[in-house]
Amino acid sequence: MRKGRVAAARLVWTGAVQAGEVADAVLVAKRSGASRGTVRFRSGEEALVDGLPPSASEGAPLRVIVTRASIAETGRLKQAQTRACDLPVRPAPTLAENLRHDGFPVQVVRRFPDDPWPEIMAEAADGVIDFDGGTLIVTPTPAMTLIDIDGTLSPRALALAAVPAIAQAVARLDLAGSIGIDFPSLESKADRRAVDEALAKAVERWPHQRTAMNGFGFVQLVARLDRPSLIQRVRAAPASAAARLLLRQAEAVAQPGTLLLIAHPAVRAAMKTEWLEELRRRTGRDVQWQEDRRLALMSASAQAVAS
Repeated sequence: MRKGRVAAARLVWTGAVQAGEVADAVLVAKRSGASRGTVRFRSGEEALVDGLPPSASEGAPLRVIVTRASIAETGRLKQAQTRACDLPVRPAPTLAENLRHDGFPVQVVRRFPDDPWPEIMAEAADGVIDFDGGTLIVTPTPAMTLIDIDGTLSPRALALAAVPAIAQAVARLDLAGSIGIDFPSLESKADRRAVDEALAKAVERWPHQRTAMNGFGFVQLVARLDRPSLIQRVRAAPASAAARLLLRQAEAVAQPGTLLLIAHPAVRAAMKTEWLEELRRRTGRDVQWQEDRRLALMSASAQAVAS
């Protein structure tokens, strides 16, 4: 948070391997003479592995470091990527540890006074972000994340007005990898240079590389990709995302009584039994369900009712 506004967001879902984690696995596939293959972790998750020693053989234990978490895309799942290593086993660094490593001040809290997650999750679900003068439409694709710009301002004014919103979207939606930005076409080289300079200043603290705007208004940003973005997570598993958000809302209900969770049946189906048990443990309350097919997935809500 910065001055009461969300400066950046990141979401980690438990259950899958994360970048920076060092763990023992089993080599389940290896091409003859190749340094690459596939490993399986104790959880059953499989991942690609690189840097295999010549002595590595299928079925043998192997210690690896995770360099990229798995990423779900339309119609397929990109497996996590790992590299053989001899480092001590360790969990992935926490968000707080990563931020401290990058030189940011860190304060760990369970919840902000005005919970920003419903708004952030809604942004990730529909990919539409309004700014003064126009709208960003953020769409994940297998090749890259695309940001389209629409509005009624003149092309130069619209492009410049979009720059702060783009920088905020990159941080709020935890975008990385290849990002393509479709600015309005600008005929003047001076106008294109002005947008390039504004964009460079807006994202100067974010480690990345970028291209200059071409004659069609297209700019590409490239940053290290080691985890799925918020928009990739939510688009790939909207019901599961809504279930997690519902649990967060339920835990914050202050009124006494039984917790009533109201959600679309798909959200109910995505809710794991152990999550509900943890909610009961944390709140000391019974939980009831009310399914409503008329609700959108992200419209799930929690309230207290008389026991």
